[in-house]
Amino acid sequence: MSAPLSLTLDVTAVPPRPAGAGRYTVELASALAQRSDVELTLLARRADTGRWSDAALLAAAPDRVLGVAPSPRPLRLAWEQLALGRLLDREAPDVHHGPHYTMPERTRRPVVVTIHDCTFFDHPEWHERSKAVLFRRAIRVAAVRASVLVCVSRTTAERLVEVCEVRAPVVVAPHGVDHDRFSPEEPSPGSDALALGAIGVDTARPYIAFVGTLEPRKGVADLVAAFDRLASRHPELALVVAGQPGWGDTGIEEALAGSSARGRIVLPGYVPDGTVAPLLRQASAVAYPSIEEGYGLPALEALACGAPLVTTRGTAMEEVAGDAAWLVAPRSPEELAGALDAVLSGAEDTAAHRALGLAEAARRTWSASAERHLAAYRLASGERALAPTDDGPPHGGAGAVR
Repeated sequence: MSAPLSLTLDVTAVPPRPAGAGRYTVELASALAQRSDVELTLLARRADTGRWSDAALLAAAPDRVLGVAPSPRPLRLAWEQLALGRLLDREAPDVHHGPHYTMPERTRRPVVVTIHDCTFFDHPEWHERSKAVLFRRAIRVAAVRASVLVCVSRTTAERLVEVCEVRAPVVVAPHGVDHDRFSPEEPSPGSDALALGAIGVDTARPYIAFVGTLEPRKGVADLVAAFDRLASRHPELALVVAGQPGWGDTGIEEALAGSSARGRIVLPGYVPDGTVAPLLRQASAVAYPSIEEGYGLPALEALACGAPLVTTRGTAMEEVAGDAAWLVAPRSPEELAGALDAVLSGAEDTAAHRALGLAEAARRTWSASAERHLAAYRLASGERALAPTDDGPPHGGAGAVR
């Protein structure tokens, strides 16, 4: 039996309340920690080792947690370039994984880098200027110097080769969903209503749910405008917009302030992990009208809960949901309102959409995602023979998985 692959995973960018890329990193670490063929070391902030050793965060403990990085972002980024390379050369893992666009540029060890999306190129106005500049450079460096790139969707992989030179092999490794949490059935009778009541959501009245960081690309302002169009036709309907504020959410604030149905919009803020599934499961419809995403995990989680999903076409969410979702044009409150109205009015194809969504979600697990990541790690470490997959990339480089 061959020795486990030794892997260092950089978790220094994951905040205490993870969302998006942070949630991906947590779930990946948890899935990898359960594997016997991976010897996992987490590289954490010095003040953060206890959280990563906590069984409440991960399903299994990693082999090691090293508190090595400073907490402030500028110092952490400097540490990555000035100190992490030396640490890796000393520790000599088979592979190092940077799960958030960046990599240490001075190391002799194989490095895998995850690219989540290309919005730093396509829409720099959606980000702080300093972050847009930093991550455009980081992506360009990784595309040329990483041993392997992981893209979370084919949509991201296709766009990546359009916006920068890509020499590294690309492995597409879609996200999974935690089926223990996200399922059509509530854990016990009344538990959903209890959890939702704690955040001000009344399950006795119908509601549309949105879950995600409140930032410009999520299309929340369009959702508020669509809700205004629906409010008079569905007088009992509420809109629940759950998520923590992101950067540049002025348009959302303006949309809320100008809404004719503002009194029926619930803003619970960041929703605890245990409340997200009840919120999706009990919704009359879930709206995820994001303009652009690398993957759109809340859309997959909604499908796993059996919720009717309305999302945007021509995006990674269409790739994830396909025919299981009602698809509308991005930035179109009119189309969004029309699709939501159809769902709320009892569209005949709702049962078919639900069945397709549950089937699609069933094959998306974090275990399967970890398997694809392991393929990337083995490729980076020099093992070239990889199993074919339907989630292979559109671009090669010398050892691309197809």
